[in-house]
Amino acid sequence: MPAEPGSSAVDRERRLLTIAEEVGACRACPRLVEWREQVADEKRASYRDHTYWGQGVPAFGDPSARLIVMGLAPAAHGANRTGRMFTGDRSGDWLYRALFRAGFANQPESIDADDGMVLTDALITSPVKCAPPANKPTTVERDTCRPFLDRELEVVDAKVFIALGGFAYQALASYLGIKRRPKFGHGVEVEVDDGPNAGAVVLCSFHVSQQNTFTGRLTEEMLDAVFARARALI
Repeated sequence: MPAEPGSSAVDRERRLLTIAEEVGACRACPRLVEWREQVADEKRASYRDHTYWGQGVPAFGDPSARLIVMGLAPAAHGANRTGRMFTGDRSGDWLYRALFRAGFANQPESIDADDGMVLTDALITSPVKCAPPANKPTTVERDTCRPFLDRELEVVDAKVFIALGGFAYQALASYLGIKRRPKFGHGVEVEVDDGPNAGAVVLCSFHVSQQNTFTGRLTEEMLDAVFARARALI
């Protein structure tokens, strides 16, 4: 559902902070809680001196965003370590460079939660808030997280959505009420025809995973084209 009419930026920020606190404290999915905390305890060797976040990771960005960027879930040694979406891993390197080039971010690198990154007109989130084993959340885990995602999206008044991967595409289609969903593919564009979200547009992109970027399935030019289209639409 669209944001409440007349809600101020301050009110939206307050509501996002409330959701963030609840996301960080959530322990509803035993498998995810066990995994995120195991990763945070054992750590990757290169991050052995880091203090891992090891909790649910909320949305990050502009409370007045007109663009939503949606991934799958926090990465075990990325957002699960830093506490901020797509921060501290190679997938995030690709995403934030694209956001910077499109004018949505103030800098091209997102290293940690205190690096000064600011997003303008964009909010990054995910359907699942905890790092899942093998990057594969279950349907039950996705559905358990759904109220958090719904509330985040209801705070902002976005009309343009970028789905990074098929999992995000399914989640957005469900939230927006897209009844006839074309098959996912890079560059696929879907407009919501009716209902409270009529006029909203979903832009599909291959996920910025290393599997896609290392193999050339997703190039920076391809990613830039999606963000350029989003910029044009908003």
